[in-house]
Amino acid sequence: MAKVLLITGASSGIGEATARKAVADGLKVILTARREKLLNKLIDEFGDDNAIGVAADVSNYKELENVVQKGIDKFGQLDAVFANAGTGVSSPGVEKGDPEEWDTMIGVNINALIYTARLTLPHLRKSTGHFLMTGSAAGRIILKGSVYGATKWFVHGFAQNLAEEMKEWQGRCTTIAPGMVNTPFFDEPKPDKLDPDDVADAVLYAINAHPRNCVREVFLMPAN
Repeated sequence: MAKVLLITGASSGIGEATARKAVADGLKVILTARREKLLNKLIDEFGDDNAIGVAADVSNYKELENVVQKGIDKFGQLDAVFANAGTGVSSPGVEKGDPEEWDTMIGVNINALIYTARLTLPHLRKSTGHFLMTGSAAGRIILKGSVYGATKWFVHGFAQNLAEEMKEWQGRCTTIAPGMVNTPFFDEPKPDKLDPDDVADAVLYAINAHPRNCVREVFLMPAN
């Protein structure tokens, strides 16, 4: 049977682009995001045989558990997970930052990542599967007062620790770390930066690598 890939944050941007490339590559996809209408549009495009969409707030453990269970019920297996959901803040820095925005961002960028791993690892163990997550160039550099950057530092650290845990059963773990990407994450279009397709290509590259090859990180930067 074809591999089955779960993608969080799948309704737009990097998640949507990855879903399209995965289905074109012959994978089945389990898609989740908050916006049910956008998910349903993708399922109509891909067909029920290739995809299932389950709307959820990924920072809510029970809602995410429902996503995983419905995906397993439909396809019977899980081979790869792309924990892609992420968000930022409108008030940069710490002194003038907004604690409510921090709570939301930490819920999505950190808690949802841990929850996704916790809920999917038992299934990935069965398939000797692959866990991928969206890091960022912001998680590799120092940015003055950036709480967002700190959440991405967490992603990179968590990925290294998780990779060591997954080695016990030959599982693979990859951080996809892009620089600025032209997605709805930003208020203004940034056509001179990376395209979501560039990041999706990196995801498929890591998934399609030989099973003996654990691609630990793919670091992408705009050429200008």
